[in-house]
Amino acid sequence: MKSLRELYRIGRGPSSSHTIGPERACKLFLSENPNADKYSVVLYGSLAKTGKGHGTNRIIEDVLPNVKVAFDMQTDVPHPNTMDLAAYVDKKPVATMRVYSVGGGAIRIEGREDEQKDVYPLSTLSQIRAYCEERDMRLYEYVYAYEGEELRSFLQSVWGVMKNAIARGITKTGTLPGGLDVERRAKVLFDGKHLEESAETRENRLVCAYAFAVGEENASGGEIVTAPTCGACGVLPAVLQYEQERMGYTDEEICNALATAGLIGNLIKTNASISGAECGCQAEIGSACCMATAALSELRNMSLEQIEYAAEVAMEHHLGLTCDPICGLVQIPCIERNAVAAMRAINASSLAYFLSGSRKISFDLVVKTMYETGKDLRRPYRETAEGGLAKLYKK
Repeated sequence: MKSLRELYRIGRGPSSSHTIGPERACKLFLSENPNADKYSVVLYGSLAKTGKGHGTNRIIEDVLPNVKVAFDMQTDVPHPNTMDLAAYVDKKPVATMRVYSVGGGAIRIEGREDEQKDVYPLSTLSQIRAYCEERDMRLYEYVYAYEGEELRSFLQSVWGVMKNAIARGITKTGTLPGGLDVERRAKVLFDGKHLEESAETRENRLVCAYAFAVGEENASGGEIVTAPTCGACGVLPAVLQYEQERMGYTDEEICNALATAGLIGNLIKTNASISGAECGCQAEIGSACCMATAALSELRNMSLEQIEYAAEVAMEHHLGLTCDPICGLVQIPCIERNAVAAMRAINASSLAYFLSGSRKISFDLVVKTMYETGKDLRRPYRETAEGGLAKLYKK
């Protein structure tokens, strides 16, 4: 498995696979071909079908000078987020590159070995649990053992960006860009305290306000952290912000929780997918819910058995979740879905506290199931804006 630095990426929304990934690819291609006088990019699959809504063409045009962007809706390609780049000198092609945007801002280049080396020797939670239990280690200690203590400063930066996104989002009003006229609602939730508000209602309101805040910042192109993607970036920070305020956890404890969450997200990314275009929203929101409930369970000092059960529950009850963004925008149902998943993460952790000893399904098995389920989803339900709400909603 790769470093958590490859999972948690600081960047601008609205989509890790449709903006952050293509931006990285274009910057790399430009650095390798700086003397070209013209460039072209062809987008395929989900990049073609929802690229305009996600702003993929704008990102490409911001990076590459004198570039022509084309959208190929029909061609079958090896990965649903495929892009072909070409560089020209005096109208003659001098270089080409095929890139796959594989989710979370990560890219894979056809014909090249992955430059990012594996950091972790083990790649399933069952293996890692056995290793940690034998040595009386927490999951975050396993992370630091292989990533080094310097990862702490990186996670501090990640946490800072997450908190800033919440702080910005809960103060803003107006509508989100893109033409759907979606109103910002985080501030309404945050300010909406009732005089006789119960503790349960307050928890629901604040957790959802924080998730909406980050989701709305992402949708408007603000700076966020992929956790594990842009479309699911509000789940983990919402849970951690609320729990830190409620229980007074230190930033160091939050960073330990981020390390545990990152390990869980990394396992999903390695053994399945975190890409909505590849496996539907179960791969994005489902993975984010797993990460958030694992982080919360770590903060609560729950056992490794309980943490695994919490993460398994979180994914199991997102199985089959489709990715059907209206107009290809990361707004409906995406932002609201972040809030629902954040609350589900809290519930999954609480359930695991009491029932982990009776579980039948392992985390590794549910991750494998998610991947197979995602492959079975028809293409219209995998971030193409051709099925579900995206098909039936009429503005």
